[in-house]
Amino acid sequence: MRWLELSIEAPGEYAEPLTALFARHADGGVAVDQAGGYNPDEGEPGPEPDKPVTVRAYLRLDETTDHRRAQIDLGIRLVSYLHKLPPLEEKLLDEDDWQRQQFEPIRVGERLLISPPGSNSARRPGDVVIPLEPGLAFGTGHHPTTRMCLVFLERFVTPGARVLDVGCGSGILSIAALLLGAGSALGLDVDDDAINASRENIRKAGVQRRAALAKGSVPNEAASAGQFDLVLANISAKVLIERSTAMFDCLAPSGLFIGSGYMVDRQDAVESALRAAGGEIRERTVSGDWAAVVVERIGH
Repeated sequence: MRWLELSIEAPGEYAEPLTALFARHADGGVAVDQAGGYNPDEGEPGPEPDKPVTVRAYLRLDETTDHRRAQIDLGIRLVSYLHKLPPLEEKLLDEDDWQRQQFEPIRVGERLLISPPGSNSARRPGDVVIPLEPGLAFGTGHHPTTRMCLVFLERFVTPGARVLDVGCGSGILSIAALLLGAGSALGLDVDDDAINASRENIRKAGVQRRAALAKGSVPNEAASAGQFDLVLANISAKVLIERSTAMFDCLAPSGLFIGSGYMVDRQDAVESALRAAGGEIRERTVSGDWAAVVVERIGH
């Protein structure tokens, strides 16, 4: 069998939307390579959101290849309205070439390692390994909003915690929470592809007995009021503002909310909405143009 490799270089903040686009039309996974590399063992920081990454996907050569390649190219041209991107690069591979392609693990925080299932590379003693193919759904760990959520999650999840993941995407935050010791996680998403991707990734991570998924947002009949110790939401500023009260209603007293997905210029508006919903800001952080926050529910 022969394959068509498609690749494109883009700023790091575009890694997740491009991998979501590629994964929708590709076979065999999507790889995201960090240009230049870095060494987390030496305490070096990860790539900045404006530093380039290469997104790489693989299509089987068959009667659908031309159409799928055209759909990817169309998506790239749409993204180029926001940031000019170079043309797609193409390379033909045979089966042996494709099998040799490398999917690089991603290290986040102190112990979290996002690694393709079955890979043992880059592991260190004490690592919490999230078995996730980079790019199988929106939420790879490359985008600063996902990374900030994971760093906060590593610090604030408690043993046995009940977790709600609003806009679960690939399921990466739910999986990380469960592997870090949470007792249960409920993922919500309005997109069928995200629900399907989360279900498969949760299964691969071996945490399906403690995880549940439901379609939709909050309020949701699957998410009772006061039921959760930790609510996660890596979504847009608009949704965070509009759904802040509904998300806080799901929190138990003194429960924590971890939110991201919004740009710095929307930080004040997002935090004002979270305070109005009954929250007190515990911590905030910024990476490039993006922000994240930890909020404690106060009152009842």
